[in-house]
Amino acid sequence: MALHHVVLMRFVDRADAPEARRRLRAMAPHVAQIRDMAVELDEGGTAVSYDLCLTTVHDSAAELRGYQDHPAHREIAAWLTPRLAARAVVDFQR
Repeated sequence: MALHHVVLMRFVDRADAPEARRRLRAMAPHVAQIRDMAVELDEGGTAVSYDLCLTTVHDSAAELRGYQDHPAHREIAAWLTPRLAARAVVDFQR
């Protein structure tokens, strides 16, 4: 069983979403606690849409915490945080 970490992001400026995707994808190979990652941009663009969906897969809750504490994750979080209008997170096991 794996822990799936899903993050939906809405940006203040939707134009930041492609750069966020690029940075997240570039980070993944440097974080051993990530078993798998998908980063996709919204194509609907509706009033209720989020701009980006990030899904990471981890072997355990400890691995998720290790990813969240990793310097590469902290660096991208510092870039993302001021650009986000909203964020939603769901963690589940499958």
